[in-house]
Amino acid sequence: MESAIGFVLSNFTLTALVLGLVASAIAIARAPKVTYSLVVEKLFAYFLLFSIFFALFYNFVMHVFFGKMAASFIGWADSPFQAEVGFASLGFAVVGLLAFFGNRGLRIAAVVGPAMFLWGAAAGHVYQMVTAHNFAPGNAGIIFWTDILMPAIGFVFLFLQRGQAPR
Repeated sequence: MESAIGFVLSNFTLTALVLGLVASAIAIARAPKVTYSLVVEKLFAYFLLFSIFFALFYNFVMHVFFGKMAASFIGWADSPFQAEVGFASLGFAVVGLLAFFGNRGLRIAAVVGPAMFLWGAAAGHVYQMVTAHNFAPGNAGIIFWTDILMPAIGFVFLFLQRGQAPR
């Protein structure tokens, strides 16, 4: 049980994605009529709530309040930069929460901003893997792959929802 909890917490981006899919499935199952638009809306809305808001809020908490532990997990030394990453994550998290309830413009912002942040982080992880041979779980594990895939998923949802109004 301890190792399962450790996996869930240390791979929070994957955990958030799975929880978002579960919440989407529940919302879709509760709908009186299931349509393509409803399915896309629920999947996208709960992606924004879980994979953007909750995941980046968790990232904020870890980097600001548990900076040494976060740095160690990534394979870095602790530095004041931890707080900067944390507060950037908080800003993106708030936009993700607003986008859960909001319009297409907010949803575009909630995907594009974190995409630049996460793809930049992924590039940094690759650089660390190549130059410093840093294959720590927080640098080369699931976090690395979700840094690449989460923005791509967000862009797919934006594409699928084009021409439709949220909610």
